[in-house]
Amino acid sequence: MKALQFLAVVLTALALIPGGAHLLAMPNKLGFDETAYFTVQGIYRGWALLGILLVAAIAADLALAVGSRRQPVPFRLALAGALCLAATLAVFFLWTHPANQATANWTAVPDDWAALRLQWEYSHAANAILTFIALCLVTLSALRWRPPRSQ
Repeated sequence: MKALQFLAVVLTALALIPGGAHLLAMPNKLGFDETAYFTVQGIYRGWALLGILLVAAIAADLALAVGSRRQPVPFRLALAGALCLAATLAVFFLWTHPANQATANWTAVPDDWAALRLQWEYSHAANAILTFIALCLVTLSALRWRPPRSQ
């Protein structure tokens, strides 16, 4: 169980890195003009592979919930963490992905690029917050879990 708890916490923390980077860069990027913004967006090429971390974190958090199912508080905390991570996928497919599609992954400049920029940036900010909440919940689940008593 301790190994599963460790894995869930570490994978959830790793899943926070990309969203946290987006969130921290957002205040600076929102002030960029069109040319600068589209140039900077090029640094994210290949970041889609980091989605593997998110899927692994969701799986680990769900496994932690199953593993702690006999203890209501740790179970609920782990499950809530997994649900927060799953919610980041909904945010991605509702707001981030459409902005990526409309801009051909930020290589084509549509007329509404500024609105798409806000949609893209705020969706990443929301995902960073959801992932941070998931990390807190999974960590609390691990801290609240108690080994079964020996008979």
